[in-house]
Order: sequence, then C-alpha cells, then structure tokens
Amino acid sequence: MKKRVFGRKFSRDRGSRKALFRSLIKALIEHDEIITTKARAKAIQGSIDEMMTLAGKEGLSAKKRLYSLLINDKRLVIKLLDKIKPAFVNKKSGFTRIVNLPQRLGDRAEIVRLEWSEKIAISEKKQKAEKNEQKTGNKKSLKENILERARAKIEKR
Repeated sequence: MKKRVFGRKFSRDRGSRKALFRSLIKALIEHDEIITTKARAKAIQGSIDEMMTLAGKEGLSAKKRLYSLLINDKRLVIKLLDKIKPAFVNKKSGFTRIVNLPQRLGDRAEIVRLEWSEKIAISEKKQKAEKNEQKTGNKKSLKENILERARAKIEKR
C-alpha cells in the first residue's frame, strides 16, 4: 500500500529532483513555453500554480518567497511580477496548459509543450527580432547579393 506517498522520483535524489524542477520552472518563466516529457510537465504544474498565487499576493514575505523559489534571480522575478502576473489577474488556478506533441523517436517518451494558458505580452527581444525580420525581409539575402556580383563580373568579361 502506498500510504502517504506522493510525488515523482525521476530516479534522482531529493536535491537533484529539486534542481530539475527549479530549472524547468525558470525555463518556463524565461521562454514562456518549454518542451519536456509529460511526467515532468505534470510534476511542476502544481509548483507553478503555487508560485503564481504567491505572485498575486502583495507584501514583502510573498516577494521574498518568490526570490527563494527562483534562486534569487532578480530578472525572472521582475518578469514574473511585471509581465506574466497581469495576464492572470482574475485567475486563481490553471495558469499553464499541456499541449501533446509526437512521441520522442529514441524511447517513445510522451513529449509535451508546457505553456501559459493566457497570452503573455511579447518580450522586447522578440519585438526587436520581428522588426529586424521585417526590415531585412525586403532586402536580398547575402547569398543573392554575392551571386549577383559574381554574375556581373562574368558579364563584364
């Protein structure tokens, strides 16, 4: 009988498991979505809900707890409080969703994409990248320019 046994071990000791979960949570906050196995995604969903509930609370103790959960990464705490929390003002749970992807070829593990359930404001880096794509989209690529120069030299001869 499995009395008072809960959680998943993932063939790791306690410290390694805690580090794995923290790194997955940090990656989700940083990139707004992660691709991982279904078991890992389900294992961190509850922790993410707890953290988002903490982010919704006002006060110093909640902020300190967030810093401790995110290993004093100020950049991630600021992103969580300023960009992610406003998208979930009226929600109390269900902050993430799991989207099934095709199985991994090597071991047929169930792969999923864990993402926020609401649309998060686009980060500044992504906005700059999109602007650069629009600017360079009208121009010819470097390869095309080189080919044109080579053709022009051949025609001159």
